Amino acid sequence: MQPRPRSLSSTLHHSLLPCVLVVVLSTVGVSARDMQPLSYDDLVEYEGTYEFDNGEFDNGLTVQIAASPADKILFALLGDAKYPLTPTPERDVFVNVSDERVIFVRDDARRVTGYRAGAASDRVFERLAEGGDFPTEMWYPRLAAQKPGYAYRYAVPEELADGLAVGSVRDTDLDTSRIDTMIQRLIAGAYPDVHRLLIVKNGRLVVEEYFYEYDRATPHPLRSATKSFISALVGIAIDRGLIDGVETKVLPFFEDEYDAIKHLTDAKRRIRVGDLLANQSGLACDDWDSDSPGNESTMVQSADWVAFVLDLPMVSEPGTKAAYCSGGPVVLGRLVEKVAGVPLEVFAERHLFGPLGITAYEWRFDPDASSSETFIQLSLRPRDMAKFGILFSHAGRWNNRQVVSKQWVEASTTRHATLGGTDYGYLWWRPYLNVTGGRHDAIAAQGNGGQEIYLWPDLDMVVVLTGGNYNRSSHTNRLLIEYILPPLR
Repeated sequence: MQPRPRSLSSTLHHSLLPCVLVVVLSTVGVSARDMQPLSYDDLVEYEGTYEFDNGEFDNGLTVQIAASPADKILFALLGDAKYPLTPTPERDVFVNVSDERVIFVRDDARRVTGYRAGAASDRVFERLAEGGDFPTEMWYPRLAAQKPGYAYRYAVPEELADGLAVGSVRDTDLDTSRIDTMIQRLIAGAYPDVHRLLIVKNGRLVVEEYFYEYDRATPHPLRSATKSFISALVGIAIDRGLIDGVETKVLPFFEDEYDAIKHLTDAKRRIRVGDLLANQSGLACDDWDSDSPGNESTMVQSADWVAFVLDLPMVSEPGTKAAYCSGGPVVLGRLVEKVAGVPLEVFAERHLFGPLGITAYEWRFDPDASSSETFIQLSLRPRDMAKFGILFSHAGRWNNRQVVSKQWVEASTTRHATLGGTDYGYLWWRPYLNVTGGRHDAIAAQGNGGQEIYLWPDLDMVVVLTGGNYNRSSHTNRLLIEYILPPLR
């Protein structure tokens, strides 16, 4: 698959980066003794709850620092995300995944009291409490595997009353020896921070594996994979006649609410629903460009995200140039609310989640400053992610019910633009993978950290992964290329 540019704020929701833990500072008093490698016991003295902000505004957040007994490094924990901080030869100096240094400070008694933030700042972010409650399961892919005599054995997924059929991977054309090897290597930690892996083949769930402290019952944040759900809801609104179609102009829906839209031009009036879906609005909005006026990190600080997006200046004619803009789905979600007359979550419950039997989810679509830490993302259980994948892989049908029209499934998963060298539909990615024996074109909902719903309708296969590789490359492609796709044609 062609890589796309990595951005620190390129998702509808990404857990806040420890920006203040990404600083380059000097330290003093480094001795030969300080150059010795740190043991796990050495790392534990840094554990605790610290003051934190995201580098842009004070917000009362805190960050937990935890020592991993498995990796022998520190992690900064923010919500469900953990960011590695690797020791250096210098005492109290660690580096993050961008090789930027983090400096902890001590008092006269040599107790860790905080860390410094900002290359030009003398501020110390104080440690508010020592230690913490960090479950052992969070450090090991499968805790049982740490016991002598453990051996992985494949099991057919459990039959539940959730509408999802199950079956044995042995009854498919998947290479079962490769699948077994993949799971064994995941358990061994060869692919860190993969949380869940599900494979649906021929309409049946045949692989269902959970790692670390994650299970089937807990909804997982989807980050930008949320956008594909917003696309589905736009399609349902079109199917139901609430929106005329993708050619519908966007601004008329908002001019009664925002009577003084800034930078109003004829080009802005030409923005269509389809332009927002394809990331071709023409607005000055590019999450992959930190200098873009409409960058997501700037948007989430505003009081009203919809107004923020609509007020942006134009930089190109709508429908002509693609730029990854998280503000587009925000506007589309509010547009659906306007035409439906109900909150987006209610519309989703009635017309998407309800028909799919999705009963446990978390979603608060409030595109304003109150969502600056949650980014209006959807959280779903992995089996429910699989249902959504099956729905689109099966032309919008679920258990003999047409939930989304076949026409919308085809339209939304067809290429309309190219972003970072990858084809893009209507808030769906169209990646491809080169596998021994040929190329496999896919349809994918993707989110930061390794939140993935991959579809191959021609193979009747859906692969679901969730993960914690935030702002790092996920292991998805390697797992697909080496273990899942090779035997399939």
